[in-house]
Amino acid sequence: MTNHLPTTSPLLERLTDTLNQSKVDEDRQFVTALGRGLALLSAFEHHEQLSHQQLCQMSGLPKATVTRLIYTLTSLGFLRTTAQGQYQLGSSAVRLSATAWSRHDLVAFAEPLLRQFATENEVSVNLATEIEGEMRYLACFRSPARLSVNLQVGSAVPVAATAIGRAFYAVSSPTRQAVIDTHLQERLVETDYQRAQTALIEAKQHYQTYSYTLSDGEYSPDILAVAVGVFDVTTGHYGYSLNASVPQANWTSEDYAAMIVPKLQALAERIGRGD
Repeated sequence: MTNHLPTTSPLLERLTDTLNQSKVDEDRQFVTALGRGLALLSAFEHHEQLSHQQLCQMSGLPKATVTRLIYTLTSLGFLRTTAQGQYQLGSSAVRLSATAWSRHDLVAFAEPLLRQFATENEVSVNLATEIEGEMRYLACFRSPARLSVNLQVGSAVPVAATAIGRAFYAVSSPTRQAVIDTHLQERLVETDYQRAQTALIEAKQHYQTYSYTLSDGEYSPDILAVAVGVFDVTTGHYGYSLNASVPQANWTSEDYAAMIVPKLQALAERIGRGD
């Protein structure tokens, strides 16, 4: 892979300016080592993964310093090494991000809309995003109907076996899909990984044709769910997906999709616009 200088991170630039200013001011309260570590993490603002050389180029820090920072951040779980020998944000950084996302304005805006949607349509509705090969739930509102799966904020479900995960994969960029594939390959044995790949490819094709994904008893044998992507106009990306589920015994998949998908799409569009 060519180690050209990646797109500049505005956050990294701001943190670097602060680091330089603290040196000029001889600020004894400022912890330079901590500032450098956080600056290195900020290099990932617009990048899924970066090489050691790219981190050196972007941060302007000496190679030996970057090596020590990477070692420390990896040991603490804030960075992880990819199969290609590059670096990406690790589970500790992702968990902090998930907490922040759960308090994101979009999620806060969505919550009353999800509650109203669940009540009016007698479905369970959830908003989630993908983290390290799983879908993490950010907002959940349950139908009055009894469902076997009791999910709550913070719960994680598989990407490939759920409608909400399949929708997220289907609307993601090729780069994000490749990262999800890597996470799945690391988590699953070969046969399960191949099965997951097949399910995601089929779900992507289904989404391209019908603009939603389906899980008919695959994650839980008595749950029927459909899902759509949520385009966040603030970030310009599909950062979330949204599902609606009911007891499988109450509906056929065709009738349920015909009834709920247009409403779910309208809800997703409204949430993504934030108005």
